[in-house]
This record gives sequence, structure tokens and C-alpha cells, in this order.
Amino acid sequence: MKFSKHIEACSLSPIRKFHPYVVAAEAKGRRVHHLNIGQPDIPTPPAFFDAVRNFGSAVLAYSPSPGVEVLLQAIQMYYQNIGIPLSTEDILVTVGGSEALQAVMACILEEGDEILVPEPFYPNYTTFINVSSGRVRPIPTVPGEGYRYASREKIEPLINEHTRAILVTNPGNPTGTVLTNAEKQVLVDIAKEHDLFLVSDEVYREIIYSGEALSSMLEFADAAENVVVIDSVSKRFSSCGARVGALISRNRELISHALKICQGRLCAATLDQFGAAALYQAMTPEYCAKVREEYRRRRDVVVESLSKLPGVQFSTPEGAFYLMATLPVDDADKLQSFLLKEFEDNGETVMYAPGEGFYATPGLGRSEIRIAYVTNPDDLRRSIELLGLGIAAYNQKQEAAR
Repeated sequence: MKFSKHIEACSLSPIRKFHPYVVAAEAKGRRVHHLNIGQPDIPTPPAFFDAVRNFGSAVLAYSPSPGVEVLLQAIQMYYQNIGIPLSTEDILVTVGGSEALQAVMACILEEGDEILVPEPFYPNYTTFINVSSGRVRPIPTVPGEGYRYASREKIEPLINEHTRAILVTNPGNPTGTVLTNAEKQVLVDIAKEHDLFLVSDEVYREIIYSGEALSSMLEFADAAENVVVIDSVSKRFSSCGARVGALISRNRELISHALKICQGRLCAATLDQFGAAALYQAMTPEYCAKVREEYRRRRDVVVESLSKLPGVQFSTPEGAFYLMATLPVDDADKLQSFLLKEFEDNGETVMYAPGEGFYATPGLGRSEIRIAYVTNPDDLRRSIELLGLGIAAYNQKQEAAR
């Protein structure tokens, strides 16, 4: 059987590929602490479940392909409340932010086209770009500079006749980097001058620890044809399983093309859309502040705990709920296998996301990991303690084998 070269170029997600080892470890009675996936344990607001329970129709029918009107209006009002006027025609409801990303890539890429992406980056970007016949052209960053990338010096030398877009995550996954207003202006200016799309993945918008007002690339009205925003209820409302996202742009030609994909898959889940609309309608500044402060508390616990581990290097996140760390090991993938297959401390072990899959440049990230600090502080302290014990045991085994 022959398979697409584009799908064969994709790898399994570093966030999920060790799941079979987890199943085996748990079958042996071990507790696995999860630092690998951005699945918060903060309760989903009751408004979602109330809306689903109170759904009044006798038939669970297809909803409109662009999204149910009540959700489109709720998203429109959300942006209006942060100072960004939109029409509901600028919004397409998608099956999570992932489908929004897939739709954009399908609309703008042809064989050999390139997307500039600061690395390390969310690994699924590679899959979405590859299966749309494009490829990632990485914008290098370093932890010592806080993973900053939004400068002409870093970006413009990478632009060529194949470049179609710049794709950023703000706040960053996996780095926690938050763009300044000046950096956002630089990205907008570059996109306009080089006739590029600027795709801004903003699903962590509320989780910024500096206390600044909520913002979006959509603020730059002069770049209306360039800016595309990816949004989602997953992180904002701790509702990852709802799979409700949005593709937002004032570029009506892009929206009209993406609508073809939305019509092809008929609709996003009807019940989940009504639940998502209720989340937006019940959203308050107090709720957002409470969630943000909880993640700040968790971040501080992880930073403090990691600081106690010999040889571990990292940059303190400014937003989102992820942290990249360099470990004193030869290979984070091998360490993860060891932790799940061989290591335990009082019946417990730990799982993270190995860093190599967050890079497009071969060889980078081999000793790095991404930590998702989405569980309670006590579990996070224990997780980092287990990581330190596991590193020591792994290195001792490696030394003995030499």
C-alpha cells in the first residue's frame, strides 16, 4: 500500500506518543504524574453543563457550518469587550483550535510553500503544515534571550519566494513567552511589507502574569488582510474536551475559502457550541483573574522546585502554563522511557513531553522537555521531585553501562 509522502513526513506527537508506556506502568500499580499535556484540572464553569442539560430541541440536528448564531454573537461580544470590533461574518466556529489551524493551512499552502515559525513550537503545527504540502521554516530562539524572536534581524533573512505566512503562539506554547506591543507591531509590519499572512494562535490569551490588558493581533486594523487569529474555549474555560474553536479574520476571501472546509465537515458539534456560548455569556473578569492567579501559583511552584535540581536550566514563563527545561541527560526520550518502564519511587513516576518534537531543526531539543503545570501545587512539587530522582537514577545507570 502507498501512503502520502506528506503524512509519512509527520511524527507522532511527543505529548502523546508514550501513552502505551503509561498504560503498562499503571497496570503494574504505579501512579504516573502527568506533566506532559495541557489538560487543566481547574473545574469547567457550570454554565457549560447547564446549557447542555437544558438543550430544548427534540432533535439533535446539524447546526450551520459557520457556527450557531448564539455562539458567533458570544464570540463577537467577547472581542468587543476587549476593544476589538468584529462582524460575525469574520468568525468561523471550528472543531477546536486545531481545525482552525488545519483550515488556514489548507487555504494558503501549495507544494513547497513555507511557514515561518519560532522554535520551539507546538508540535502539531508541523503536522498541519506538512499535510497541506508546506513545510516549517524555523525562526531560531534561545532560552537565554527568553525565546524572543519578533525582530527584523531574526525574521527577514528567512523570507523568500516560498514564504506564505508567519505563525506565532502568544502567549507561547511551549515557552511561555509573551509578545510586547512593540514586538507585535514588528510582526505586523513585516507581514504587511512582504504580503504574508500573520497567523496568531491566541488560545492562552487570558493567562499572562504581568497583569496587562487583554490584547490580540486583531487590534491592528491596518493589517486586516494579513491577520488571522486562532482561538478556542479549551484553555480559557478549562474545557478541552468540548472541541470548540474559532478561525477569525477580516480577510473575507480567506473566510470564504475556509467556509468550504467547514461545509465539507458539515458542522462542529451542536451541543458543544451551545455549551461554549454559555461559557462566554457567563465569563467575568473575576473568573479570569482567579484562574490566572492559580496558574501563577503553579508556575511559581514549578520554578522553585526546578531551581533545586542540579544542572537543570530554564527560562521563567511569562504566560500560558508551559515551561521548557534543559536537563543534564543525553536524551530526554530515553529518560522518559526509563521513567515509565524502569523507575519508580514509592510506587510513583512522572511523565513529560520530550523536547525534540518541538523543533524543526534536526538535533535540537534532545535534552529538553516541556512541562505543563496544570495540576495542583502539591502534585507539581512531587512531580518535579520525581523528575530529579529519575534523572539521578538514569544517569547512574548510563554511567554503569559505560
